[in-house]
Amino acid sequence: MALAKKQIKKVVLAYSGGLDTSAIIPWLKENYDGCEVIAFCADVGQGDEELEGVKEKALASGASECYVVDLKEEYVKEYIYPILKTGSVYEGQYLLGTSMARPIIAKAHVEIALKVGADAVCHGCTGKGNDQVRFESCFAALAPELTVIAPWREWDMVSREDLLDYLAERDIPCAASLTKIYSRDANAWHISHEGGELEDPWCEPSKEVWTMTVDPMDAPDVPEKVQLSFLEGELVSVDGNDFSDAENGAGAYDALMYLNAKGAAHGVGRIDIVENRLVGMKSRGCYETPGGTILMAAYKGLETLILDKESLKYRESVGLEFSHVIYDGRWFTPLAKAQLASAASFAEKLTGDVVVKLYKGMAQVIQRRSPNSLYSEEFATFGADDVYDQKHAEGFIRLFSLSSRITALSQKSSLKDQEK
Repeated sequence: MALAKKQIKKVVLAYSGGLDTSAIIPWLKENYDGCEVIAFCADVGQGDEELEGVKEKALASGASECYVVDLKEEYVKEYIYPILKTGSVYEGQYLLGTSMARPIIAKAHVEIALKVGADAVCHGCTGKGNDQVRFESCFAALAPELTVIAPWREWDMVSREDLLDYLAERDIPCAASLTKIYSRDANAWHISHEGGELEDPWCEPSKEVWTMTVDPMDAPDVPEKVQLSFLEGELVSVDGNDFSDAENGAGAYDALMYLNAKGAAHGVGRIDIVENRLVGMKSRGCYETPGGTILMAAYKGLETLILDKESLKYRESVGLEFSHVIYDGRWFTPLAKAQLASAASFAEKLTGDVVVKLYKGMAQVIQRRSPNSLYSEEFATFGADDVYDQKHAEGFIRLFSLSSRITALSQKSSLKDQEK
């Protein structure tokens, strides 16, 4: 191990400015023979408050440089939208907000490492979580020649107190304190909350847990309608506002921010779940995904109008499988590529408008229309029509149930033979 440490001359650290990564910078320099540490921070829409002063913090902790890379538009356009087309929801509830951001962060991390000629990349993920697998799987797919350093799997520090003491001994400033209760992760799609009272699944989340959305009980008593327009599976406008051109106007990220504001005001997108982590344990978390909840409801509402029964059934199976692919960090794999392509092929017909009603935590599709709609009022009506002969249903049912009929007749014949 000592030899390996001596070989590391330059490392790029995924840096957030929080307690863990602030301690990692000096730890790397002390334990890898004074290697140069370059900090990398991905802006995926976590907010100005979290990014404020991050470069200065990194340099004060001992980094030689800090790259802050704006990935917001690319994240929504090239990662969120393709995942939306798969309809992926992990274990029936989770809209994959944390896991869907990991591939683009890992990709940018590797790009910085290769640009500066680093020997290694480093992350602050713990040995208990999913993110260590997600990041390192991406590193392996993109730049297997880079050494991966995971301090939480190496150092002796085990608590928040240990990290604070470590920084204090070295006179390294850090805004973190022992009063922090929750572990949070935010990006343009959502914010997650873990820790504190949430570690007891019998304990109801307090009001202090939620930070992004209004309590549905306190949301407006009057519902609000939002109209979303799609072109071949891509969101292009909301409430008549064009969000199709990021370079010359507003783009995918702006659309999501608009929907986040609308949904948050009505308490939309809160879930409280116990999920199965990839590493084998269960964890309890609360998630807020206001804009994403609206977007997913609208997209699936449009699908019901356009996709035939077998196509929708298959797309749903792709969504179920892909939810595990993205949750497990397998974005840069042939399997993910194939599943994304499958979903994209169905999305080619997904053009139309959907109206979603927001009220007291709910996002309900109430209107939908499309030039590619398979819905026919002539056929579906309960009134008189000239296109459907109900007598034809008898023959269809006899053929549809033929195997059941044959099975029943066979069983009766066997019983008669046994009675003889």
